[in-house]
Amino acid sequence: MTVDSSIAPPPGATVDPSTAPTAGAVAVAASSDRAARIAALVIAYGWHLLISLPAVLLNWSELRWPWVVGGGWLAVALAGGFAARRLLRGRALPAGPLVVGLLVVDAVVFPASGEEFLFHSANWGWGTVGWFAILFLWGRPLRELVATIAAGAVIALVAVLGQGADAADLSRYGMYVYGVAALPIALAVGAATLRTLAAERARAASASAAVTAQRLAAARAQRDRRDRLALVDATAGDVLADLAAGRADPADPAVQRRCALAAARLRRLIAESDDVPDPLLHELRASADLAERRGVAVDLVTLGTPPPVPVPVRRRLVDPLAAVLSTVDDRARLTVLASPDAVEISLVTPDRGTLEEVVPPPGDEPVEYEDVRDGEVRWTRTRWQAR
Repeated sequence: MTVDSSIAPPPGATVDPSTAPTAGAVAVAASSDRAARIAALVIAYGWHLLISLPAVLLNWSELRWPWVVGGGWLAVALAGGFAARRLLRGRALPAGPLVVGLLVVDAVVFPASGEEFLFHSANWGWGTVGWFAILFLWGRPLRELVATIAAGAVIALVAVLGQGADAADLSRYGMYVYGVAALPIALAVGAATLRTLAAERARAASASAAVTAQRLAAARAQRDRRDRLALVDATAGDVLADLAAGRADPADPAVQRRCALAAARLRRLIAESDDVPDPLLHELRASADLAERRGVAVDLVTLGTPPPVPVPVRRRLVDPLAAVLSTVDDRARLTVLASPDAVEISLVTPDRGTLEEVVPPPGDEPVEYEDVRDGEVRWTRTRWQAR
């Protein structure tokens, strides 16, 4: 058990990704740790101001060396203020010098208080060392806090023995040591336990949220695959069924055009993905590539960077052009004009008059479609404007 303020693994440690702390777990642990720091500050200064200071002031004239006792009290208060400032800002503390200074002041205060105040609150080192040691050693192993409190107990024992202690004094010494050590150590252990439990709960919540997100993503992927399968079936199912049943003749030019159109749409559906840098251009290139494999010279020109376009919009933008491109047998020019909120795609091909009018697939997306033919040139255009 430590009073470490971080749940991050030490340098060089092997981290299991499934158990690595998430950002949420780290944030919860940090929040719990800050609350524990504030609680430790309140207790330390509450003891120092409300218990030790009144005792010193009320017995000022009776102390052996009152200015030494008071000066030590002030030095510890200032060192605690420095530690509090750094703790609340999450900065590291020079623990070694602070602890050594605390123990030195403690060793001086015992003789400065005088024999009469050996077990008195005016001898404030009894109760202050443990609480301020927590502040100075925050974020360090618990054994260092235990060692510091034990060193304070040794200093007190030397002072007690040095003033001719009897059995009763040793019994009181034992009770004092137990009283001033148990609570600071309990606070340190409790703070570390609370922080660990909070981090574990946050980590469990994060893992549960991740599982839920993965389940939703899997359901969405399954729905998308089902929709895509329906599109593929609608695209090529009829012509394949006719060919299989003998209702269509492969030598018939009309059947060949249906096959070419189905192939173009299948090619576009295969290329349809949001996981590529530019999905719209990716799908256009797939359609152009299929035409080029048939010997068509396709000139693809892009002006501007297309904005993110939803899948249904891409289908309505590309599908009519892919259908027309599937009928071309010599040359075509594809032009993409893009702005931050609009895309316009035009296809210019020779007008062979071999295909019926092509329309975009049904949908609710506002995609403009235009198809102009003059007997020599066919100009097909689709356009989308973001709302």
